[in-house]
Amino acid sequence: MPADETVFVNRLYDLAEQACTTGKYRYTAFIGLHEQALLHKERIGLSYAGLSLWGGHDDCERVIAAFGDAELFGYEPVFPVTLLCCSPVSQKYADKLTHRDVLGALMGLGIEREVIGDILLKDNIAYVFVLSHMAEMICNELSSAKHTTLHCEVIEQLPAGVASEREEKQVLVASERLDCLVAAVFSLSRENAAALFRQEKVFADGKAMQGSRTVTAGAVVSVRGFGRFRYEGIDSVSKKGKLRVKVQLYK
Repeated sequence: MPADETVFVNRLYDLAEQACTTGKYRYTAFIGLHEQALLHKERIGLSYAGLSLWGGHDDCERVIAAFGDAELFGYEPVFPVTLLCCSPVSQKYADKLTHRDVLGALMGLGIEREVIGDILLKDNIAYVFVLSHMAEMICNELSSAKHTTLHCEVIEQLPAGVASEREEKQVLVASERLDCLVAAVFSLSRENAAALFRQEKVFADGKAMQGSRTVTAGAVVSVRGFGRFRYEGIDSVSKKGKLRVKVQLYK
């Protein structure tokens, strides 16, 4: 295991032990898909402490892990997540903002990636989940993205519809194997799809997956560099025996 992965895994066990020793929840910062895959590999070893994940909204890709047991502690974890609304001061003269624009502006403040959770865009407004102790600083310091002047403020919850934008798509596949689904959904050759699995760029519900694995309805599949989709299951079978399946592509 590479040194950085070893440090991360050791940190997980430290937090689990602290939670058991103190009787108080202990939290990671935001972790991405690679770290989540490492966490899932260690889940059995960490289960004694109790574990829950949350990133601020349903279907979030980046999450915080909380170690602790609600039954033993007598209360649920309070995840240190704050939601920021970052909107152009003037939409008329604003650039069309992308996820990369907003992330780049945040990283330009000198903060670590682990401080930032999901970034959602709707109507050229960015909704950003951040670690709570950094929220005030970000609001004060994040003044622009690209060439667009921004106003940032803390809000309590996402406006309706922001986190649920998906595009329904139907594809034909030979089976529910993950490599078949990834190739069909993203219009890739089998060889290119197989390369993504070899490079460990495909995750289902936060776990790194092999292409031969099958998935069930409800699984969220993330492919680095391509996007995410929620697998909805088999819709019908063609005359040639192909499966017509439905997915929901996250925009």
